[in-house]
Amino acid sequence: MSDANGPLDNPADLFDRRPRYGARDGVLLSDGTQSDPLRITLESPDDFDDWRDAARKLVAAGVSPMSVVWTVVGGDADLFGGAAPAAAAAASFSVPRQFVDLAKAAICHSDPERFALLYALLWRLRSNRQALEDRADPLVNRVEKLAKEVRRDAHKMHAFVRFREVSGDEGGRFVAFFEPDHHIVRREAGFFVRRFANMRWSILTPELSIHWDGTTLSEGPGATRADAPEGDPLEETWKTYYASIFNPARLKKKAMLKEMPKKYWRNMPETSLVAPLIAGARARELEMIERSGAQDGMAEALASERRLEPGSNLRAAWEALLAEARQCTRCDLYKCGTQTVFGEGPLDARILFVGEQPGDQEDLAGRPFIGPAGQLFDASLQAAGIDRAQTYVTNAVKHFKFEARGKRRIHSKPDAGEIEACRWWQEQERGLIKPSLTVALGATAARSLTGKTVTISRAREAPLVLADGSECWVTVHPSFLLRIPEADRKAAERARFVEDLKRIRTRAAELAD
Repeated sequence: MSDANGPLDNPADLFDRRPRYGARDGVLLSDGTQSDPLRITLESPDDFDDWRDAARKLVAAGVSPMSVVWTVVGGDADLFGGAAPAAAAAASFSVPRQFVDLAKAAICHSDPERFALLYALLWRLRSNRQALEDRADPLVNRVEKLAKEVRRDAHKMHAFVRFREVSGDEGGRFVAFFEPDHHIVRREAGFFVRRFANMRWSILTPELSIHWDGTTLSEGPGATRADAPEGDPLEETWKTYYASIFNPARLKKKAMLKEMPKKYWRNMPETSLVAPLIAGARARELEMIERSGAQDGMAEALASERRLEPGSNLRAAWEALLAEARQCTRCDLYKCGTQTVFGEGPLDARILFVGEQPGDQEDLAGRPFIGPAGQLFDASLQAAGIDRAQTYVTNAVKHFKFEARGKRRIHSKPDAGEIEACRWWQEQERGLIKPSLTVALGATAARSLTGKTVTISRAREAPLVLADGSECWVTVHPSFLLRIPEADRKAAERARFVEDLKRIRTRAAELAD
């Protein structure tokens, strides 16, 4: 690893080239020369570029990790001890891309030792490019934990920022207040620029604020909760929507609190509804069962799911898989969608449906098949005599891929790499649930399940055999029916879809006998 101007022969060059670093107190050089520690001061707590510039010069100069004290302007120093001993000055060297990605995340953590930990790991990589592969190494383990906590905090920011509209001289503007645990605001600004490209918005946090005017992103000083607006005309509409999608039959209070800690509640308008919704969950659940046209089926599905609860390894395994999926970064789609949309349904379901990917409404609500295609799917299931409450429904791709057109997010088809990256999740779901048969809704789902391109018209009449020996039935995705412009053709295709579902219901019953 070398400096842009060439390797350094003397650590003092750090200060000749970068005068904003603090005065040198001394250094432990690779030849064993000892003096006081070298103090490096960075401009900001998330300044990866600044840290990288300093670190590459220190490594090139042969400065041992134990000889450096890292500080941030206006902050206290941190000191990391017990690192590798000083070694001879290093020639130019490269590091794995994995380390760069790891460092960019970990450096945003609030741990004051993060800069020194990363430098110690960089120092180790100089002589051992495989150092990151040692998962038992305490240093590698700790840095990866920092990065994981930063990514989780970023997920919370994506999910829990709530904008409220305010009026001004230049027209409407949307303002949100958020309290991150780590220094992630600059890191995640791009997500909100992409997500709300045509809005004028501000996100206020205690550390700093970011502002988007539709063209330029700017920064400002930190703010308090009192600086953000309390509500706007859209808030009641949002509360109504949230209450309407709240499903008491799926309520898992501990899981909800784990994914949505109470510290975020005061900045989210819908959380004022949570307590009364929870209090009335049991009554609403019973009411849903009573009103259901398939009362016995709903009751049986709920009873089956409850039987899996007490001490069940299956339930614990599924919840662990869900928690892991919410942190998924297997492809770049996690940067676009609001959240991972995982599957749902009883874990002893006989039929498992796999769709393509979540749409706009699914992405916002975090549940599969609740938008227009989901409503058509539910109606078709009912016409075919299948109770959705007894089935497990998921998607081949767990994040929403879209193109921004004005204020709308238009569905964009996932590519082969994204399908393959997400294939692992549906395989894990199927491995836990072990359905009698799996249904691929559309070509994307069929590719995810079989690993190859499938023509719907050819595969529709008879089941395919999956790698585990189970049956896979292929039919169209409900969104295909919504896109047909001709009324008579749409009616014919929908009737055919219902017939497919009826055959699937009959075959599932045969396999269960």
